[in-house]
Amino acid sequence: MSPERAAELLASGEAEVIDVRETYERHAGYIEGSRHVELERLASAAETIPRDRPVVFQCRLGARSGMATQAFRAAGYDAYNLAGGIAAWVDRGLPIVPEDGFVAEH
Repeated sequence: MSPERAAELLASGEAEVIDVRETYERHAGYIEGSRHVELERLASAAETIPRDRPVVFQCRLGARSGMATQAFRAAGYDAYNLAGGIAAWVDRGLPIVPEDGFVAEH
């Protein structure tokens, strides 16, 4: 899913964005309104992830969130990967928080 489409769905409350990066990456900068669940903890948090609306997984570039997307899609979720990750989000000029936030290297 494109960063722009994910931003629209997040803003309207039509989708949940889940950041699967590690804590230090999240602290450097994140998409406001997204939920943080590290990739290694995702399976144990599955029952808290909504099935009634799309879920967009994101990481730095899209590889880790791609794995999450495949697993959740296979389990029946309406799951999507944020194309290009938060790096693409920032490259498209979409905001992150804090205001001086940045995309941390993995």
